[in-house]
Amino acid sequence: MSFFCISNAQNSKKTPSQKSTPLELQEKRVVSDAFNLLNKNEDKKAYKTAHRLLKESRIKASLTNSNLLLAFYFNKRSQIDSSLFYTQKAMRLNPIANDSLTCRLYSLGYNLLAINNKKRGLLGESKKWHIKGIDISQKFNETDLYYTHVHGLALTYSDLGDYNNALKLFQQCLDYKQSREIMIGSYINIGDIYSILKEYEKSNWYLYKVKALCEKGSDFQAKAVIAYNLGANYQYQNKIEEAISLYNEAIEIADKNELPQIAINARLSVGNILLERKKTEEAKDIFSSALNDAIKLGYLTEQGNIYDNLQEISLMQNDYKDAYFYAGKSVKIKDSIAHLQKEKEINELEVKFKTWQKEKEISLLQIENKANVLELKNKEEALQFFNLQEEINQKANENKILSLNNISQKKASEIVSLKKDQLLKTAEINWQKQTKNITFISFVVFLIPIIGLLFLYYQRLKTQRLLNLSEKEISEQKIISLVKDQELKLIKASIKGQDKARAKIAQELHDSIGGNLAAIKLQLNSIASKPDIVHSIREQLEETYQQVRDLSHNLIPEKFSQNKFSSLLEEYQKSLAEIDHLKTSFTAYPRQKIDSITESLQMEIYKIIQELVTNTLKHAKATTIDLQLNYVEDNLNILFEDNGIGFDSQKKEEGIGFKNINSRLYSVSGSMEIDSMINRGTIINIDIPLNEFHFKTE
Repeated sequence: MSFFCISNAQNSKKTPSQKSTPLELQEKRVVSDAFNLLNKNEDKKAYKTAHRLLKESRIKASLTNSNLLLAFYFNKRSQIDSSLFYTQKAMRLNPIANDSLTCRLYSLGYNLLAINNKKRGLLGESKKWHIKGIDISQKFNETDLYYTHVHGLALTYSDLGDYNNALKLFQQCLDYKQSREIMIGSYINIGDIYSILKEYEKSNWYLYKVKALCEKGSDFQAKAVIAYNLGANYQYQNKIEEAISLYNEAIEIADKNELPQIAINARLSVGNILLERKKTEEAKDIFSSALNDAIKLGYLTEQGNIYDNLQEISLMQNDYKDAYFYAGKSVKIKDSIAHLQKEKEINELEVKFKTWQKEKEISLLQIENKANVLELKNKEEALQFFNLQEEINQKANENKILSLNNISQKKASEIVSLKKDQLLKTAEINWQKQTKNITFISFVVFLIPIIGLLFLYYQRLKTQRLLNLSEKEISEQKIISLVKDQELKLIKASIKGQDKARAKIAQELHDSIGGNLAAIKLQLNSIASKPDIVHSIREQLEETYQQVRDLSHNLIPEKFSQNKFSSLLEEYQKSLAEIDHLKTSFTAYPRQKIDSITESLQMEIYKIIQELVTNTLKHAKATTIDLQLNYVEDNLNILFEDNGIGFDSQKKEEGIGFKNINSRLYSVSGSMEIDSMINRGTIINIDIPLNEFHFKTE
């Protein structure tokens, strides 16, 4: 079994140009202490610190590191989906920039993405993220992260069967003495490779050497892996009893320290030994137990191996129906792994195609640019030719002017004779103007009364239009009044129906349950003198209990009693996604536990979420809604986030919607934190404490 190494996110350095405020320094110390708690296996304290910072902090660096801390926390517990969620959230808060702090964050994120994809069995993806992490770590001389990614890449090479490259990289990691974890991991993984190459003595030498190194420390994961690998070596050497003892040691350490993947693999190995010894029922029990953990944690490779073993057991027991079922499950899991790998390859090809298209567009633009330069030169030459043509035309015009001067002198004499004729024509024109003026004045005098009549008609039309508008507004007001009256009638009818329902419930309580309890009370008074009455009292108590149970079930809506709660919320989110430009996402972990919450509490949670969605749709102008339900340590956490216009949570008065939510939370002892700023969206974090009475009994 391979051994992973994860670098601490808090080993970062500030450049001299970056000055921290007192609050930033304080929160940085808090985050650093939380990472130290995580490294010391005090995971719950680290988890609570990270969640508190997410609720209270407004500093971007603190929010980023808190999300990263939660990603490490869930990775340590092999909860892959949650770890990927918080990793991507941390990286979204810090877009890639050319500075060491941001590049360190991305290097840590790449390491988490590589490890989680490796746990899912997606080795190609894991290799890609480690190579990206090595590049970015070398760029800014982050030595610890560089060796972390080198170690992870060596693990991936080992899983891909490239043992020569894997051994070279692990030997390189042994030279890095500053990291105890990387050195321990390298010893373990070198031993693992020699075991695969069937050089068991050399493998045991490396494993016992690192086992002695871990004896005095709290390296529980390393101890579990060492015990597992030594067990595997002894199993290969047919020393079965020693192998089973070491496998059980690995299971004990893994279960005690919440290392589920190691526990699953150790159980699989014990199951294989039992299968070889023909102890099929014992092997089937172990494989079934390991399968539940693998499905819960999303381990695709382990699920495929378990289904193959269960298929083999079914064939040995001549149970061909189960064998066919397990074979189908195995094929489906392997197809899922291949499909995920294929999707990644398609995305990479799409990126390459788009890059080729952009390069082609650039080359076309360059060709077009050259054509424009040539066209510009042609235009300059045409302009020079045009200037020469203008000079030629100017000379021709000067010649024409000289000839025209000669002609004008000849015509001057003709003009003198024409002036006499013009004087006669002027007198005639003046007489015509006087005639026209008299005609125009007569027309104007006639036109003025017509214009007055038209103006009066226009005023009348304007007054009529205003009256029509007033009548229309009055009609609309009457319609609105009628609609409101109708709504009031509907509300009154609804209240009347509720009153009838309450009266019916009260009547049921009074007539059936109250009567039974009164009869029981009278019989209890006479129980001393009539021992036989105990049986009658028991029957009446059973009848009363059944009536109360039936009445409570009648009060719960069918959709909560007939559907799983997570599926109900998911359908509700999908119905919201049908709204234009609205994207929704929903996650619930663990779904089975959340689905087992009592219907009455489900109803309250559903109404709270409905109220949150209603507020977002009415006021936030959001395009995305993210809803997450997590049950952790007897606490149900509801995280509701939108990317709307936000509001100032310190100044805004509490509306009816939030009053309703607070009222419902008060009834279930819950609490709510609102994080919102103008133009930044809104995050609402709700915590509801739960105990055994809040869950359905089988």
